[in-house]
Amino acid sequence: MFTKREKDVLDLVVQGYNNREISEKLMITNHTTKAHIASIYRKLKVSNRVQATVKYLKLASLTE
Repeated sequence: MFTKREKDVLDLVVQGYNNREISEKLMITNHTTKAHIASIYRKLKVSNRVQATVKYLKLASLTE
């Protein structure tokens, strides 16, 4: 469902990191971080970080 990098970004979003922190941690530009987040939102069919986190955690618990 997610690329490796999208998964890396999503894991940091779930942990509460903001875009700037994600960019620094993964050594990517802020623009790239935003692009990954937009792709994640599209794939999860959500419109914000809270919704993405909740949906991702639900999906993760279903696959355990």
